[in-house]
Amino acid sequence: MRRGPIIGIVVAVVALIVLVVLVSKRDQPQQEPAQPAADAFALTSPAFEDGQSIPVRYTCDSDDVSPPLEWKNAPEGTASFALIVLDPDAPGPGDFVHWLICDIPARTAGLAEGVPKQETLSAPMGAVQGNNGFRKIGYGGPCPPKGDEAHRYVFTLYALGAKTEIPGAYTRHQFRAAIAEAKVLAEAELTGTYRRQ
Repeated sequence: MRRGPIIGIVVAVVALIVLVVLVSKRDQPQQEPAQPAADAFALTSPAFEDGQSIPVRYTCDSDDVSPPLEWKNAPEGTASFALIVLDPDAPGPGDFVHWLICDIPARTAGLAEGVPKQETLSAPMGAVQGNNGFRKIGYGGPCPPKGDEAHRYVFTLYALGAKTEIPGAYTRHQFRAAIAEAKVLAEAELTGTYRRQ
């Protein structure tokens, strides 16, 4: 039996299969890149876009007031919100804490600019603030070392299934334990940057 014709037939069949696969792939519609769902839990600020520079007004180089924040599409069953702001680029071990706030009422859809730097708030009613990395209550704005590249400031908002009932002046570790106990239903993130001249 001659092997030449058999090998030729096998090669022709393999080539035909490869051609069919290539043609079928070409005719398939291209997959669009995944887009975030329009109804996803989202955190934004009228003061800066995600990934953009935080205006100097909200930093230690100016008024050092908290920026306005807005959110939408909290999941069903949300009983309260909690917010943490961290600088993952800070020198030293761990992220630097710029803001901790818990028990923001579920009916709230944002925080106004300049949240007072006190433990318990009247607006939003019942919200409670913790200690930041500057060892002060409430918001402490971006203040990276001069000469550093731009630091990132990550605002993470948690939708919780219950209130935390945490007392004021709490730490980051107490914040983490409290939101875990209250059950995190969803989280939304907003990142700003800042570099001191």
